[in-house]
Amino acid sequence: MVMTMADVAGELKSAKPKRGRLYRWGKKLRPQFDGILAKSSLVGNPPVFQSSAFPWTADLEANWETIRREADSVLQTEDIPILADISPDHGRLGGDRKWKSFFLYGYGYRVDTNCEKCPETAKLVSRVPGLNSAFFSILAPGARIPRHRGVTKTLITCHLGLHVPKDWKSCRMAVHDDMVYWREGKTAVFDDTYHHEVWNETDETRVILLVQFERPMRQPGRGIGRTFMWAVRRSPFVQEARRNFLAWQGVQNRIDGH
Repeated sequence: MVMTMADVAGELKSAKPKRGRLYRWGKKLRPQFDGILAKSSLVGNPPVFQSSAFPWTADLEANWETIRREADSVLQTEDIPILADISPDHGRLGGDRKWKSFFLYGYGYRVDTNCEKCPETAKLVSRVPGLNSAFFSILAPGARIPRHRGVTKTLITCHLGLHVPKDWKSCRMAVHDDMVYWREGKTAVFDDTYHHEVWNETDETRVILLVQFERPMRQPGRGIGRTFMWAVRRSPFVQEARRNFLAWQGVQNRIDGH
């Protein structure tokens, strides 16, 4: 029998493990941790930041066309997985199956094969201080990501617009009380622990480079944040996604005859 991507997606969905006590304990204590991290922040605690607070964003903006060319190459040649198939914890967010992600880095783990396909982008994101994750985030026409929030104030998120629909006002993200609109070649930086929601109410695909990085902090927040992220990297949430990605990658190689 020949296995297809649809087959492996079904297997991955059925393999979701139960979350342990450490997961429940961390979720319960998250508000206290986030309070300490916010007070330790060297860049404040707004929902949306000025990109200029992070000088390296200028490097991404200056090279955005190079990054877009590599993203386009990937979109044309690669079978990119639905995010919810790789990370079942995102299942509620990607229920319409219109959100795909091509990972270069995920929670500190470098995806060598993908970085080789996008060498300039990989080089640029590797220079980001405290890099945690970097990937092309692809949102299909009509997609909606429902209201949600991230897991820790240890991380801040940056979006670089690569392909933005012509009707850009209909492709947007609400972060707390702010409305964010992507523009090609421009970065938007925000704290995803504030509730946020995304819409692509156009007939075009939106493509961004998403970069998550460590929040600049003083002690004790820096130590607490790094300890928390050490635990997150080893948690079922991340390790399951790594296993699923490797399984997906293996199936794709077999389909392609590699």
